[in-house]
Amino acid sequence: MIPEQFPTQFIVAGIGTEIGKTVVSAILVEALQADYWKPVQSGALDDSDTETVRHLISNDISQFHPEAYRLTQPLSPHAAAELDNVRIDLNSIVLPQTSNALIIELAGGLMVPLNDRELNLDLVQQFGLPVLLVSRNYLGSINHTLLSVDACRNRNIPILGIIFNGPTVTSSESFILTYTNLPCLGRIGQETQLTRDAIRNYANQFTELTGTR
Repeated sequence: MIPEQFPTQFIVAGIGTEIGKTVVSAILVEALQADYWKPVQSGALDDSDTETVRHLISNDISQFHPEAYRLTQPLSPHAAAELDNVRIDLNSIVLPQTSNALIIELAGGLMVPLNDRELNLDLVQQFGLPVLLVSRNYLGSINHTLLSVDACRNRNIPILGIIFNGPTVTSSESFILTYTNLPCLGRIGQETQLTRDAIRNYANQFTELTGTR
């Protein structure tokens, strides 16, 4: 079932890399007229995920908060930070202050290392916010999705639900939803081109499904 009251601050996490977290984040930012924040950006500093989301939304309420760490190499954050002679310190990553809703996008999957001892999952636990999980259908995605769900549940991190990105595989999605007892909060098709109109259309579907705004 859809949560009766959708939270105003939550984390967009993926079951891996290149899953579609940024597209989902853009949809949610538009749907909730929320702020966007990606604490750690690895590589693509001139074409960051923050700029991608900024260019995909239409509302003029959302604000974009600067990353806590901007790393030059498109690698796992712990490796990129080492090359930049930086150590990512979780204590220095502080939630932005805003009166708007806030969408936080992780860099990679939940078990991605941020330094030699701590993971994205530790950062999620530090924030104390629920997770919206993005899944994508491919061989092995059931395993990766269930492991991500278990990782959160083992840390008592609430999961709002799952959004599936890309081509639909009914057998996989049905098993995941039944096994985890999590709601499907939306499906994003295989879009040939992502535009503001496409993002706005998905945002409207999300608000109708969740009863938000």
